[in-house]
Amino acid sequence: MDMTSREVRIPLDEAVAVLQDLNEFVVSLDRLRSRQGAGAADERTVGEFVDDWDVLRRLAEVRRVISVALDTQLSEEENLEIDALCEQGRFFGDG
Repeated sequence: MDMTSREVRIPLDEAVAVLQDLNEFVVSLDRLRSRQGAGAADERTVGEFVDDWDVLRRLAEVRRVISVALDTQLSEEENLEIDALCEQGRFFGDG
């Protein structure tokens, strides 16, 4: 499947919500990393951020928004190919 020229549409309100969440995570994680480098934060601080900011649920929602857009706009075969590519990703804790 040629993915370089394909477009998938996402409703604007959902795209903005995804962008807001991703922006918060990127900026916050960058700040946490800087604090760790300066010795002002440890692994517990990162864990508190993940829990307090509901990072897992919010990232799952980002994934859901994108998955729904793909599922509704691409063929079953194309979606299976994308699923296979996603399974090849890097996952923390894998050898």
